[in-house]
Amino acid sequence: MTVGDIGPEKLAVDTIKVLAMDAVQAANSGHPGTPMALAPLGYALWTRYLRHNPDNPEWPDRDRFVLSAGHASMLIYCLLHLTGYDLSLDDLKSFRQLASRTPGHPEYRQTPGVETTTGPLGQGLANSVGMALAERWLAARHNRPGHEIVNHRTWALCSDGDLMEGISHEAAEIAGHQRLGKLTWIFDDNRITIEGSTKLATATDQRRRFEGYGWHTLAVEDGSELDAIDRALADATADGERPTLIVLSTRIADGSPGMAGTAAAHGAPLGAAEVEATKRAIGYPSLDPFHVEPTALAEWRGSAEEWAEAEADWRRRLEAYRAEAPEAAATFEAESSGALPPGWEEAIPDLGNRPATATRNHSGVVLQGLAGALPNLVGGSADLGGSNKTDIAGGGDLSYSVPGGRIFHFGVREHAMGAVMNGMALHGGVHPFGGTFLIFSDYMRPAIRLAALMRLPVTYVFTHDSIGLGEDGPTHQPVEQLATLRAIPGLLDLRPADGPETAEAWRAALRYRDGPSLLALTRQTVPLIDRGGASGSARGLHRGAYVLREPEGEKTDAVLIASGSEVGIALEAQLQLAADGIGARVVSMPSWHLFSGESEAYRVEVLPPDALRVSIEAGCTMGWERWVGEGGISVGIDGFGASAPWEQLYEHYEITAERVRRAVREALRERRRLS
Repeated sequence: MTVGDIGPEKLAVDTIKVLAMDAVQAANSGHPGTPMALAPLGYALWTRYLRHNPDNPEWPDRDRFVLSAGHASMLIYCLLHLTGYDLSLDDLKSFRQLASRTPGHPEYRQTPGVETTTGPLGQGLANSVGMALAERWLAARHNRPGHEIVNHRTWALCSDGDLMEGISHEAAEIAGHQRLGKLTWIFDDNRITIEGSTKLATATDQRRRFEGYGWHTLAVEDGSELDAIDRALADATADGERPTLIVLSTRIADGSPGMAGTAAAHGAPLGAAEVEATKRAIGYPSLDPFHVEPTALAEWRGSAEEWAEAEADWRRRLEAYRAEAPEAAATFEAESSGALPPGWEEAIPDLGNRPATATRNHSGVVLQGLAGALPNLVGGSADLGGSNKTDIAGGGDLSYSVPGGRIFHFGVREHAMGAVMNGMALHGGVHPFGGTFLIFSDYMRPAIRLAALMRLPVTYVFTHDSIGLGEDGPTHQPVEQLATLRAIPGLLDLRPADGPETAEAWRAALRYRDGPSLLALTRQTVPLIDRGGASGSARGLHRGAYVLREPEGEKTDAVLIASGSEVGIALEAQLQLAADGIGARVVSMPSWHLFSGESEAYRVEVLPPDALRVSIEAGCTMGWERWVGEGGISVGIDGFGASAPWEQLYEHYEITAERVRRAVREALRERRRLS
């Protein structure tokens, strides 16, 4: 068959199939079947409906496309290359190779045009909900009659696996409740998973499921029919009142004579012989690897002028907006860039003279101050706003009827909350925060990890941060959570000790633009630390650890290192040790991440290696050996807690000044014996 015998649309679609097969074969690794099956959908969506500009992948009012089924990464790489993004054929040939721009799963910041890192199934779907929410919120905040500068859609492509993961339920329920009419999910219903037919694990009627969420649902019975796909996409854009699910019935590895419709085509190369047989079967004009006909490329890029004009038109509208409302336009552009407004830090209240209370209460006071200075600070809680102190006074509940509200009620959906926050941050223009109990960070850990991987500036407000929460007992008392969260690269941990440190923790969190940050906050009251009238000394928090109080004498026998609510215990132990003639320095260590980034000289200055070092934290001791060193002591709890008032728990588990005193005396006595 010659090129002239093949219609341009078929050739364009077949080019995706060929490139996907060839790239996976060259890498000897990957998932060819899904990109092949979705080639017609990709062609129709990207050339006819997606409003984008390959010459500028990041213009603010573009449509967002999320490949939640990240294993089908060769689909998006083909789409990006063929439509003219800065992704070459050589990049496709380097699929899954070290330092390539075509990694095994799409990665944000690594490939132009990739809107989010996907791979863990379901995460991308929740990201898309966050993107759609951000679009609607920004439209409510910035659009005005005659000046619609925020108006775009969000599209997400998902698989059976995405919809099996529980996060899809949480995210879909949020989207339906919020009536996100500019959100469309396209479900690749190929009825195949790695282990075989989906009948092995599910019999869910997805259309009925989503109708129950309040979604508009459509079905395309043959995912290879471009006209049917086109009609469904048009119908999706026509319903502005509800999110849309399109159930697209496809045949995995469509076109392959020996592998189509089989689980074997899901996660492994087809094999050289089958690749050649497929090219012959579909009538592709060349058997050469990575062959792209000029006519196919012309078909893919035939709308390039239209795409460029879409952005140009938006920029003209932005210019008209700027002419009429220069301050509002400047605010929109600054917020879109992620910049914080001048003077925002002045809104952080001075908590140096406030009565003793829980750090969660201090955090709530700081948040109210920041909300006035940062109008795009948007967030809420997983049904724990009153406990987390995350409600913004007068902010309004973010909803379909109040799209510009600033308090987002995530419901009891921590998993989706984390991923929706990621989507909001990825979209840009808003700074999202979300609260829950620290123990339930376990439910959102996949999203936290991805936020760190993508370096997204989101803020987690985690309260009830230790056994100090008391009577709710071990199911609610986090003992290992801080240790495991601190293990995530790039996650800024902040566990403040009192009001001034809590204020500085919020300052540090919002300054940090290279990843997510968490505030671990107490339920129980903590004392206000006497800093000699200089509450500003809490600025040592920004170095991760700092000397809070030196011993009265000249010698430093021990260094007591504590975080959060245990700093008060360290200060009490210092006094008891002084009565024994032992000089102890007290170090507050609110952030391992920040302290790790300090110079070796500073770390040695704060934690002199010749002194006995003792850590005090009401959680598991794992990891503290890094700071206490060989022969050091860690006071903590290496088991689960119990249900009792918090004061009794601290006594029961001996997280007390007396235990610290006793441990230091015994260790120093042993040192003298051995010296």
